[in-house]
Amino acid sequence: MKMTLVALVLVVALSTKALVGEAGAAPEQILDTSGKKVRAGENYYIVPASSDVGGLALSTTGQDCPLDVVAVDGYQGLQLSFLPVNDKKGVIRVSTDLNIFFSTYTTCPQSTVWKLKDYDYSTSQWFLTTGGSLGNPGSQTISNWFKIEKYEDAYKMVYCPSVCNYCNYPCSDIGIYQDQYGKRLALTSEPYKAKFQKVQY
Repeated sequence: MKMTLVALVLVVALSTKALVGEAGAAPEQILDTSGKKVRAGENYYIVPASSDVGGLALSTTGQDCPLDVVAVDGYQGLQLSFLPVNDKKGVIRVSTDLNIFFSTYTTCPQSTVWKLKDYDYSTSQWFLTTGGSLGNPGSQTISNWFKIEKYEDAYKMVYCPSVCNYCNYPCSDIGIYQDQYGKRLALTSEPYKAKFQKVQY
């Protein structure tokens, strides 16, 4: 009886360890344009992988503040940083919730943290703006969380947060919507194909 119980405990322990090992595989690390790991808190340019659109910057779009996220042709853009949902992780990985924020000063009182703007009925679009909060994953910050995914030979950004299991939100690629205010980042079916260029000082 004792031997049977010991054998059963051993089998359960070994199978549990195997399952934990399988489940513990981390998502792929994101690499910058020089092939190095993209790291939390360091500064990067999000640059286009194709030449038909520019780097990312901030712009007014009908109101002074907050500033919206736009692509500017012929410009590498403003410096950005990333903060993963687990702020103890130093490396940015695909399919992982993260905050994206511009590492720059603006005259607006809002933060430079990206967030999804309220639905724009005049254009039937969801635009990206600033004024989000860093950290604090949950229903109150659901609009502040984005992900990076592999896309062909580069990457794309998506809005499909995992920080709130019961929240309702759209899931979509992030791309360009062009109007009188320029090339604005929005939820679209055609993603902005991106690479990450480390800022050199």
